[in-house]
Amino acid sequence: MERAFQTALWLLQPEVVFILGDVFDEGKWSSSQAWADDVGRFWKIFRHPPHVQLRAVAGNHDIGFHYQMNTYKIKRFEKVFNPERLFSWKGINFVMVNSVALEGDSCDICSGAEAELLELSHRLNCSREQEHRPQECGDRQRLPASAPILLQHFPLYRRNDANCSGEDAAPPDEKYTPFKERYDALSQEASRKLLWWLRPRLVLSGHTHSACEVLHGAGVLEVSVPSFSWRNRNNPSFIMGSVTATEYALAKCYLPCEDMVLTTYCTAAGGLVLLTLVHAGLVASPFHFGWNMLRKFKTT
Repeated sequence: MERAFQTALWLLQPEVVFILGDVFDEGKWSSSQAWADDVGRFWKIFRHPPHVQLRAVAGNHDIGFHYQMNTYKIKRFEKVFNPERLFSWKGINFVMVNSVALEGDSCDICSGAEAELLELSHRLNCSREQEHRPQECGDRQRLPASAPILLQHFPLYRRNDANCSGEDAAPPDEKYTPFKERYDALSQEASRKLLWWLRPRLVLSGHTHSACEVLHGAGVLEVSVPSFSWRNRNNPSFIMGSVTATEYALAKCYLPCEDMVLTTYCTAAGGLVLLTLVHAGLVASPFHFGWNMLRKFKTT
C-alpha cells in the first residue's frame, strides 16, 4: 500500500485524496496506545506533501458498527481526520457522511448525525436556489452552487451485487447473497433520506471490498470502490477522478496483482540462488551445459 500510494502521488499529482472508511483494522477495539501506534503507521504509509489534502470518512472498523460505536471512538477518529462533513474545494461540494450513524433508531449519535445532514441539506439547497429565492437563505454562509458529491463507507441500499460486473466485482458465489440492511449496506430509509436531502450528482462508497456501479433514483450514479489492500482481494484498485462544478470523469487504477508480484519475487529469488550455485561451482552453468549438448549433437 505504501509503495502504491507514493507512486500514485508522484505519477498522478492529485490535489485531494479521499479514503472511504476502514482506515484502520481494529480501531473499534484499540486501546489508546494501540490506536496511537496505528495512527503513526498510517501517516508513514500515507505521507503526502502539504499541498495535497487527505480526507477520510469513518468505517465500521474505525469506530465499530452501530452498537459498538460511541462518542469517544468518533472523537478519536475525528481528531486524526478533519471532522467537517462539508468540504468545498474549487467550487465543488463534497459531503462526507458517517454512515455507521445512520441506523435510524433515534440514538443520540444518530439523531445528531441526521440533524447535521438536514442542516447541510438546507445550506446546499440555498446555494442552488440563491439566485431565485435569496431571501429564504438568510445569513447562511453561501456555498458553491454545485450539486454535491457524496462520500461514505456503507453503500446505499441495494439487494445484492448481482448486477455488478468487471474483473474486480464480487465473485460469482457471492454476487447473489442478499445484503443485510445496516450491515452490508444502508437501510432503504436512510438511502432515500440521503438522496432526497442532499440530491447528490455522484455517490462514492466502500465497505464491500468489491467494485460495483449502481444507478439510483433519477440516474444518480453510485460507485463502490474496491479495497486498496491485498488482504481483501488479489487485484486492489482506486479511483482517479477529475471533477468540475458541473461534470466529472472517473478512471480506475489497478495496483499490481498479489499473485503476479509473488511469482515475480519467487522467480527472481530462484534465479539468484541458481546464479550463486553456478558461481560457487556447485552446479554446472546452464549455458555451458547447453553448449556441450549442442557439440555432442553436432559430433554425432
